Amino acid sequence: MLVTRFLLAVLMLGFCFSATSCRRSSDEVWEDSKSAQRHVSRGLRTIGGKNGSSRAVQSRDDFVGSEDGSFGGNDYRYSNTGVASGEFVPLNDFSNSDEVAMADFVSQQPRETPGDPGSSIPGISSFRDPSTNAAWAAVFRNITFDYNSNLVKGTENLETIRAIANYMKSNRGTYIFAEGHTDERGPEAYNLALGSRRSNAVRNLLLQEGVNPDNVFTVSYGKERPVFHDSTEDSWAQNRRVEFKIYQR
Repeated sequence: MLVTRFLLAVLMLGFCFSATSCRRSSDEVWEDSKSAQRHVSRGLRTIGGKNGSSRAVQSRDDFVGSEDGSFGGNDYRYSNTGVASGEFVPLNDFSNSDEVAMADFVSQQPRETPGDPGSSIPGISSFRDPSTNAAWAAVFRNITFDYNSNLVKGTENLETIRAIANYMKSNRGTYIFAEGHTDERGPEAYNLALGSRRSNAVRNLLLQEGVNPDNVFTVSYGKERPVFHDSTEDSWAQNRRVEFKIYQR
């Protein structure tokens, strides 16, 4: 008896759905079929690794939203990832710009590591401060940064980058360490990462200017080696820097 009632209920339900479907126009059924096909196609593309069109980022707004970290209306915030909102700049030729950030891609790495067994380049302790040589001091000046930024910004910084590149291209036996530094604020691990992004931003710009990638190395000291020890805005601004150490054959 229960089985009979169940089958009867299923038949009645099927009849109701059939009657409803029959009342729909052919156009409505066709639109539903097209929608279903689009969803299925999108799902297949997603499985295959594509969902929507792909294109290169051409502007700041393509990458980040407003200064508060919002992105496309959603709450999108960076947390200890090393990239702060509002700091992206397209990787175009910086000759017409006064600010460039180029630390978020991997450039060609040196073939040798200074101080490693078998390396023809000595360790960092053999690299000298520019102040020990008048010609170096005039060229290898510090690159300074805004708070929590790896953006190489300002005419003076970019002129320094170009001067260093020109010197190194004219003196092929010159090797440098670009040392990344931060001010005293923030956790140690975060500042080490920020210092690394700063030194790599400078290295990438030098390579873009034609410097041999085998001649430029990077290291980060975070907040361990401040130039000034007092906690003032002026001191912090000078401590947020990339400075250089040089070895010359």
